[in-house]
Amino acid sequence: MKNSIMGKSLLALLMFATLTYCLDARLQACQPSGSIRGIKPPPGQCNPENDSDCCKQGKMYTTYTCSPPVTGNTKAVLTLNSFQKGGDGGGPSECDNQYHSDDTPVVALSTGWYSGGDRCLNYITISANGRSVKAKVVDECDSTMGCDDEHDYQPPCPNNIVDASKAVWKALGIPEDNWGDYDITWSDA
Repeated sequence: MKNSIMGKSLLALLMFATLTYCLDARLQACQPSGSIRGIKPPPGQCNPENDSDCCKQGKMYTTYTCSPPVTGNTKAVLTLNSFQKGGDGGGPSECDNQYHSDDTPVVALSTGWYSGGDRCLNYITISANGRSVKAKVVDECDSTMGCDDEHDYQPPCPNNIVDASKAVWKALGIPEDNWGDYDITWSDA
């Protein structure tokens, strides 16, 4: 009897240790990779369209080379971006060197999810507000760099961003007064 209780206790302890290790490993799967110091944008730089943030002189911004693991229902934050020429997205999209209409459902993904361009021109399914929409991945929301001309003097993206055109927001039926940052899930289509 004593050996049975001891065996069960040892098994429970081993299972707890394994679970703790697995959870700890998952939580540590994507840690910050560094930081950059913000600089003040030159006059006329940093397009504040869609409530885009502009870098602040001396502020430290966290950088990431990874994103949380992709699942069938990956949690993320939907942000608003204009992929049109002259929009707050800056230059042409990374995947096809083109600009895209705000009326087209397109997105940029944080660096880890962008995966060096592996998702370029593929569709993802975004779900929120009881609706889903397919959107084409056309750009990277850079989590490793920012606060420079190439990034329109905007800070690095957090590691959990799906940066979307107005068409995506409209398709999800999200009221315009809630546009900006919105909790969503997404998956590869």
